[in-house]
Amino acid sequence: MSGPAPKSDFPPIRACLFDMDGLLLDSEDKYTICTNTVLQKYGRPPLPWSIKAQLQGRPGPAASKILHEWAQLPVSQEVFYAETKDLQKIHFPDSKPLPGVEKLLGDLATAKVKGEKAGKVHIALATSSHEANFKLKTSHLEELFTVFSSDRRVLGDDQRIAEGRGKPSPDIYLLALQTINSSLEPGEEEIRPEECLVFEDSVPGVEAGRRAGMRVIWCPHPELRKEYTGKEEEVLAGRTGSGGEVDMHLVGEIKDGWGEHLDSLMDFPYAKYGILVQG
Repeated sequence: MSGPAPKSDFPPIRACLFDMDGLLLDSEDKYTICTNTVLQKYGRPPLPWSIKAQLQGRPGPAASKILHEWAQLPVSQEVFYAETKDLQKIHFPDSKPLPGVEKLLGDLATAKVKGEKAGKVHIALATSSHEANFKLKTSHLEELFTVFSSDRRVLGDDQRIAEGRGKPSPDIYLLALQTINSSLEPGEEEIRPEECLVFEDSVPGVEAGRRAGMRVIWCPHPELRKEYTGKEEEVLAGRTGSGGEVDMHLVGEIKDGWGEHLDSLMDFPYAKYGILVQG
């Protein structure tokens, strides 16, 4: 028996919500370098992508717990975290935009919504990075991040996100949408979740977007993509189980049309999402 036909009558996208690490910046590779340096120090093998896939997108404490349980290091989680953090202070300031990111953000800064709700496309950031790490990764890229106004940047240590409700829970993306809706121009109609497009590289992040009732672009690292060969549709539906059994009624269905996989953010298909780019 075949499932329901994919939805095709989506409204135009009015808001684009972005993850950061591994999606906008190559900072995920910096995490790997720092982690592997400490693992090697204690005679442990490099971090495999099967484990890294579980870490991506999650808040620091949750990721650290998963990593430490796998690594079985002869030092405490706190020592490992401290040593890794010292290395991150060296490597994070070298973070660079990934291919297509500068053009995509530049285009969206002046883009319009197609159709009866024609207006500007709104943009917000929703990253699990805490403020200190965010500054390390972005202080040298201030011009790139000007598209995200300060009130539309939701970071991992935002007090409005309840403890334990980081990605893959939907809270961070719902909050990002809230920051947009609370600052719309007079007369602008409130943006609904189905009018939002989430950009993610991680599997927990895709699940967070789907649980928020939003459409999702999954643009993973090539090595992460290999880890999920044959399971792409489960990822796009948010049904990989990375969030456990909580809120499973909020995830999507296989091939329901709400998610799309892209190899990179270059040549983004704006028209498909009802986005009109200037020029």
